[in-house]
Amino acid sequence: MKPSRGKLPLPIITVVICAFAIIALLYTQRITSPSPNSILRFKSCSRKKHTPNSSDRDGKNDLDDSEADDKFDFDPEECSIVNGKWVFNSSVKPLYTDRSCPYLDRQVSCAKNGRPDSAYRHWEWQLDDCELPRFNPKTALKKLRGKRLMFVGDSLQRGQWQSFVCLVEHIIPEDKKSMHRGRSHSVFKAKEYNTTIEFYWAPFLVESNSDLHIIGDPRQRILRVDSVSKHAKHWLGVDILVFNTYVWWMSGLRIKSLWGSFANGEEGYEELDAPVAYRFGLKTWANWVDSTVNPNKTRVFFTTMSPTHMRSADWNNKDGIKCYNETKPVMKRGHWGTGSDKRIMNVVDSIVEKMKVPVTVINITQMSEHRVDAHSSVYTETQGNLLTEEQKADPLRYADCIHWCLPGVPDTWNQAFLAYL
Repeated sequence: MKPSRGKLPLPIITVVICAFAIIALLYTQRITSPSPNSILRFKSCSRKKHTPNSSDRDGKNDLDDSEADDKFDFDPEECSIVNGKWVFNSSVKPLYTDRSCPYLDRQVSCAKNGRPDSAYRHWEWQLDDCELPRFNPKTALKKLRGKRLMFVGDSLQRGQWQSFVCLVEHIIPEDKKSMHRGRSHSVFKAKEYNTTIEFYWAPFLVESNSDLHIIGDPRQRILRVDSVSKHAKHWLGVDILVFNTYVWWMSGLRIKSLWGSFANGEEGYEELDAPVAYRFGLKTWANWVDSTVNPNKTRVFFTTMSPTHMRSADWNNKDGIKCYNETKPVMKRGHWGTGSDKRIMNVVDSIVEKMKVPVTVINITQMSEHRVDAHSSVYTETQGNLLTEEQKADPLRYADCIHWCLPGVPDTWNQAFLAYL
């Protein structure tokens, strides 16, 4: 029998009704299609509520509400501290100053040494996808209760150590803390927490003839690239080790590298390109960690290289003199200058990924690359004396574009470090 003209078959009517129902649902609910990456992120991170602060209301924070709402709680497995930007926030004050913290070296006490501007202390590193938690001194001390924390490395690592001490010491009563400064080993004690925050001087990590009695001429330095034993005996029994070594390798010259004891004479060295010598030295360090450290008792961190800013042309300031008189960060995304050697970064990556003991790499290089404004510059000391006015007038020779003012950039390194802890 033929269907009656003008009447639709029942299956067609059913399909039409279902289609209208789906369209109605699309209009009543906002549906988005998450990417695979966002699905992974939702699994591991919870959405961070954004509470507007005074800088948001004043328009000084260039992160609008919708962007902040897309941020997630920091998860070390999912969040990268590499991708982000520096945002000026005048409402956020440093937890200390170079006058309030008694443990800072004059080398990094820029404001105390006469630096007239203060904006460099109010920039925040804001991650693209996650919310980097602010440094909380009470949280830090609770995490360190009953533990030894040791920073190991050169003067830049000493700056990070001093930063960490200053970030926590102000909440500790005077009679509950102490500091002992030694030539190679310095210890801050927080007595009521039964914790120590220590620094051990080992600029190359491996042994050298310039460890204690510093040899100013890099051409005269000789490294024993096959041994850390002289230093490593001081690392035993430490609960949290934070290592760093970079700038002392970057003299621009070939590195005199020795296998065997200095007692056998220093004539048997071989001159190697810096990345090659660095690989030998870091491999020696890695072998010590793998053979000695019990990962159930000790956590190991490695801080990547701290950039130098010696060439103002790197950030298109052709009339500049190194980092002298710079007052703002470089805002270009992914800025990378000649003061950071990617070959060294590759060495760190290739060695750490093959280690048996887990090592957390804190990549502070990219965030620091932007901060041409935050170095000690001419507001520092040389050979134990503050720069004279005559020396300040010669920044090409005297401006320090290696070390950082404190408070300053190393505080952000420690903010990231605490987040990883």
